[in-house]
Formats: sequence, C-alpha cells, structure tokens
Amino acid sequence: MRLVRVPDDRDGQRLDNFLLGQLKGAPRSIIYKIVRSGQVRVNGGRAKAERKLEAGDEVRIPPVRLEAPGEAGTPSKGLLAAMDASIVFEDARLLAISKPSGIASHGGSGISFGVIETLRALRPNQSLELVHRLDRDTSGLMVLAKKRSALTQLQALLREDHGAGIRKRYLALLGGRMPDGTMSVDVPLHVGLRQGGERHVQVNPNGKTSLSHFGVLERRGGHSYCEVRIETGRTHQIRVHAQHIGHPVAGDDKYGDDALNKRLREQIGLRRLFLHAASLEFTLDDGEAYVLNAPLADDLREALDRLR
Repeated sequence: MRLVRVPDDRDGQRLDNFLLGQLKGAPRSIIYKIVRSGQVRVNGGRAKAERKLEAGDEVRIPPVRLEAPGEAGTPSKGLLAAMDASIVFEDARLLAISKPSGIASHGGSGISFGVIETLRALRPNQSLELVHRLDRDTSGLMVLAKKRSALTQLQALLREDHGAGIRKRYLALLGGRMPDGTMSVDVPLHVGLRQGGERHVQVNPNGKTSLSHFGVLERRGGHSYCEVRIETGRTHQIRVHAQHIGHPVAGDDKYGDDALNKRLREQIGLRRLFLHAASLEFTLDDGEAYVLNAPLADDLREALDRLR
C-alpha cells in the first residue's frame, strides 16, 4: 500500500486516469475493480472512478500485480502497421488517427493491445496519452496528446458544456426514414452494469444530460445517412439516442434492430456498426485552431454505395 499526493499538474484529472498513470501497464478492468472494491481511497474516503482530483489530494493505492516486462508480449506486426497507417495528422503537441473498427481504445477485459498500447509500442521513446476514447466498434478520429500541457487543455475543453470546447461530428446510417431538417435529442442517459460487468446505457430521468443533433445527408434504400453532432460525450450516446427516436444505428448489435442488421448484412455486406467519428474542431490556449478530419472508412463507404 502506498500514498501518493496529487501534484499540481494533475489537478482536475479523473481518478481512473490518474491510477492508470501510477500503475503503468495495468488494464483498465483492474483499475475499476480496485476502485469499486474500496481499495483505493482519496483523502481517506472511498471515491468513484470518475472523481476529479485536486492538487494536494492524497490517494491510497493498493499493491497490484502487473505482468513483468515482456510477459504480455508485443502487438503483432499487422496491428503495428495498421496503426501506423491510420495516422491522419501530427504536430509537436498532438497525434490524430483514424481508428479502424474492432480495435479498442485501450487494453483490458481480455484485450491485450488497444490504440494506446500499440502506438506506445510503435513509438517507445515518445510520451502519448489518450485525450478521449471511442467504442471498440466505432471507427474514426481519435486524438492523442504528446505533451502534458496539450492533454490538460483538451480535457478542459471536453468538460465544457454544450459543445463549446470541442465540436464533434459523426457519420451514421440509421434505420428507416428520418424527417427532413435537424432532429435534436435531449434526453438524459444513465450507465448501468449488467451481470458480468458489461456496460449498458438507458434513457433515465436520473441520468446525465445528453444532447445530440441528427441531420439527414441523404436517403438510401429506405434508410437515412446522417451527420450527428454531439454536445455531450456520454457513453454510447449516439447509439442510445438513435434507438430512442426509433431509428437505430445500422449494424448495432447492442442497441440496434436485429432484423435490420441481418438484412443489411445480407444485402450490402455490412458486418459492423455504421458509426464513424468524422471530425473534431477546437482551439488551444495559444489561439491555434485545429480542424481534424477522418474520411469515412472504406468498408462503410462500400456498403453505402451498395445501398440503393
């Protein structure tokens, strides 16, 4: 057991992310387990994983057995090559990739290597931290920070209300014909856990405020190809909001329509979630504006082209 005082440059960081930095190599599943079980204490009391720490807080961290160097192996050459090819932007502060579907943001829960582990293996002498995450099945733009100052700035922007800090745009194929114009969905979402620890999100009046805007770009085969702009970044937000309005995301095996998914799999070869993080726009403290883009993934473009 050890006590760690939160330094000034970690003020405002979430407890789970702070622990990931302290317990290098620990899967996120272990982090959540030791927090939920009360083994981690902040200023002597239990705390939730999402708690925002303050400079000077005292965090009690239990001993955790981590794999010895080399015990976990290294990412495959194919995964390393895919991650290298996914880079769409880089400067001195940031690295942006177009994440392929099927790759988790980080390892854990039976996954040895996610985006962050693979990129760190690809660039062992560089400091890289995830700014945000994408669901494993979602493809598209992810941003990593190469400098601590950029990470803290972007995390602060992500916390701002109503999309003022970072403007996020997704592309999605929704089942059925959406109405013309923009449909705004403003319903609160609550994250629950099913047996086995699987996260499941539901519309719940006691949940967190969540706001999404769906706009039809074109209609194909009786379905709606949409852009989605989100002002909050809740877990599975777009997928649950789409389900709530009766137009589930195509290929969604968690919140979607099984019959729709089967039909699209047979007709156009769509074998995964049709949700793609297309762009991020933000401005850092020095006034430099970023507009980062990730073109629609090839497999989704091909599926869309087959849909008539």
